[in-house]
Amino acid sequence: MTGYTMLRNGGVGNGGQPWVLRWSSRIRLTWLSFTLFVILVFFPLIAHYYLTTIDDADDAGKRIFGPRTGNELCEVKHVQDLCRIRESVSEELLQLEAKRQELNSEIAKLNLKIEACKKSIENAKQDLLQLKNVISQTEHSYKELMAQNQPKLSLPIRLLPDKDDATFPLPKSNRNCRLHNCFDYSRCPLTSGFPVYVYNSDDYPFGSSLDPLIKQAFEATVRTNVYVTENANIACVYIILVGEMQEPVMPKPTELEQQLHSLPYWRTDGHNHLIINLSRKSETQNFIYNISTGRAMIAQSTFYDAQYRPGFDIVVSPLVHAMSEPNFLEIPPQVPVKRKYLFSFQGEKIESLRSSLQEVRSFEEEIEGNAPADYDDRIITTLKAVQDSKLDFVLVEFTCKNQPKASLPTEWALCGEREDRLELLKLSTFALIITPGDTHLVISAGCTMRLFEALEVGAIPVVLGEQVQLPYNDVIQWNEAALIIPKPRITEVHFLLRSISDNDLLAMRRQGRFLWETYFSTSDNVFSTVLAIIRTRIQIPAAPIREEPAVEIPHRSGKAAGTDPNMADNGDLDLGPVETEPPYASPKYLRNFTLTAMDIYRNWNSAPGPFHLFPYTPFDPVLPSEAKFLGSGTGFRPIGGGAGGSGKEFQAALGGNVPREQFTVVMLTYEREEVLMNSLERLNGLPYLNKVVVVWNSPKLPSEDLLWPDIGVPIMVVRTEKNSLNNRFLPWDEIETEAILSIDDDAHLRHDEIMFGFRVWREARDRIVGFPGRYHAWDIPHQSWLYNSNYSCELSMVLTGAAFFHKYYAYLYSYVMPQAIRDMVDEYINCEDIAMNFLVSHLTRKPPIKVTSRWTFRCPGCPQALSHDDSHFHERHKCINFFVKVYGYMPLLYTQFRVDSVLFKTRLPHDKTKCFKFI
Repeated sequence: MTGYTMLRNGGVGNGGQPWVLRWSSRIRLTWLSFTLFVILVFFPLIAHYYLTTIDDADDAGKRIFGPRTGNELCEVKHVQDLCRIRESVSEELLQLEAKRQELNSEIAKLNLKIEACKKSIENAKQDLLQLKNVISQTEHSYKELMAQNQPKLSLPIRLLPDKDDATFPLPKSNRNCRLHNCFDYSRCPLTSGFPVYVYNSDDYPFGSSLDPLIKQAFEATVRTNVYVTENANIACVYIILVGEMQEPVMPKPTELEQQLHSLPYWRTDGHNHLIINLSRKSETQNFIYNISTGRAMIAQSTFYDAQYRPGFDIVVSPLVHAMSEPNFLEIPPQVPVKRKYLFSFQGEKIESLRSSLQEVRSFEEEIEGNAPADYDDRIITTLKAVQDSKLDFVLVEFTCKNQPKASLPTEWALCGEREDRLELLKLSTFALIITPGDTHLVISAGCTMRLFEALEVGAIPVVLGEQVQLPYNDVIQWNEAALIIPKPRITEVHFLLRSISDNDLLAMRRQGRFLWETYFSTSDNVFSTVLAIIRTRIQIPAAPIREEPAVEIPHRSGKAAGTDPNMADNGDLDLGPVETEPPYASPKYLRNFTLTAMDIYRNWNSAPGPFHLFPYTPFDPVLPSEAKFLGSGTGFRPIGGGAGGSGKEFQAALGGNVPREQFTVVMLTYEREEVLMNSLERLNGLPYLNKVVVVWNSPKLPSEDLLWPDIGVPIMVVRTEKNSLNNRFLPWDEIETEAILSIDDDAHLRHDEIMFGFRVWREARDRIVGFPGRYHAWDIPHQSWLYNSNYSCELSMVLTGAAFFHKYYAYLYSYVMPQAIRDMVDEYINCEDIAMNFLVSHLTRKPPIKVTSRWTFRCPGCPQALSHDDSHFHERHKCINFFVKVYGYMPLLYTQFRVDSVLFKTRLPHDKTKCFKFI
């Protein structure tokens, strides 16, 4: 009531108004608070209850606020992106979890494999150690077995009979003498070295009758021969010079016979003796025919049938150039093939047998078997008919304009002086040689003189008379340089000579020139040929040709040699073994005792026609039977080199085939130490390198403080006697391999290029195989040869500044090639590479082989060499023309063949490997 009054009063009266207002405000705040409480508490509860009641219904369409599925939720705006992110993240998480589990399983497996590998490595080490022990034991057992089953091979005991004639059977007559019954083999063991004792002619009365020139030339030759010994007790052969003698001081036959029988080592019958009767003139001296020579062999230019013993006596060539070397520049060139006269003959028959014309015999009677004793009249008639026919230019003269030379009966005497005869032969394609009419005369000095002069000037000999025994007939194939025609075929001679092709003519002329230079030209050649024939008959190996002793210059090594990556970066290519230890000993280039005269190497397809070269060997510079080495390689095989082409045959002909071999680098240098050191360093790690021979061509020795690189193989610095480019090709005794890589000190070659060149050389050992190619050309306006270094698909030379060649050619270049060529090289200090190409092409009749397509091999930045001089090419032009004069023709041959390393760096599967051959 009180409250109500107060409210009323407050609302009505003046005093109750504020109180009512305050009460109303309180009521409103309380109501507002209550309302908010109900909304915040009860409404959510009611809503939750209501919603849960609706969600329990089966009708899905009435579910308004209940939980929804993923797809339903994604349909809601602003939630779709979040849903996609959630799904991708969930997917990635699942994948990562799967990968983690997979990696964990792989790690577990690898750990198991590592443990297994560790165990297998330990087992392998144990097995390897056991295998090494087994191998060592096997090798030891093998050596013991070989020692038990194979006795050591020692040199044979030298046989020197105490009593010379005790067990030596006597032949029925001296005419029946052959090696098996007239030669004492016990004095010539295989290891004896073929010692030869030469009597001093001055110690005997007949020595005063000898021709002074022949005597002097013979003595000079004897002093330089490697087989001559002063110990007569160990000699195999005893030689005595008995002619040519001067008249009228010539001793009587009985006196000469007594003097021969009184020789201190004659031993009653003169076995193992050789009587040499040399002839310098065409006058024939056969005074030995009337004396008893016992079992001694005879070497002379004139033999009768009753005197000559085939296989025992020797027909020698005349000694024309007794004390003077032949002048090669005066010898006419071998081209053109055809000369002014088809054939020529000058001679006069002083005394003749009765001819067929004098007996008035018909040609039909001759065919029936009643052949005349002398065909000379028919020969004269036929040759004059050819001359009168004017079909060809021929010159035949059967009467000398001046006094003919003295000769034997039935022999055609020489006309005029030697110079006049040579001038006619220089104009003749063929030179007729009519053998004596006396069939009992096997050979005469006049015939050998005609043969000598024809070969000297390049006139192809045509010998009329097949019964004749030409000089060194048992070792020289004369049908390759001369025509030997029976006299009854004189009517067919003109047709036969006209039918020979130009290629065959040039081949025969070249072969004749070779025979003349090798066996006829000098006294050294004549004497060496005679000794070589005897030595070959009794099958004694030849003495090795002398090698150039290498005087080593002391030098210090130890500088660590780096390897230029441009030189040795071969990728994964296995070029060959690199020796970490000292290199294995390469078999030295020597001949063994199993090779005798049977080591013949011939190429029947090397040249057109009947032409085969018989060049010298480094063991005996004479006999062709030991020196036929032309090869017939048709290409090369890049896989497994060394057995194809002409490689095997050429190597076997020179001393054997070595399956594993190396090569020697010969490097010529002259006061360029920095360039030299860089070049030597680039050889570090080069496979198959046996040794490096540095030819120090300067008189000034290298610096004492110069430290040479250590490249894993010996470096031999050789001191030379003089500055000469010929020193590049000296056969140094330090070179123990067949293959020589001649290289300049500034040449820039990669290892793979060198190895490829070595493989190609093994397929063609008889050729020069190298890198820089050059060619020669004919200058029409000046009618001369030119040297050309322009890039071309055609080449005829490979410069030896970077080339492989056989050591065989080093012997030939230094000791056999004409001295005039080496003098030319020293004069110009140039052209030694051209000279080597001339020599090899002359002997083999094959062009060199260029490998790789590069043409420039000089190292960048190196000092300029001699080849940069302006006069360099002018001198090389002169050299080529001079060499052509010496050889008589141009031996260089053109080729467009070049070997490139197409498959050299290609690794092929072992089941796909084929034997490739490039032609």
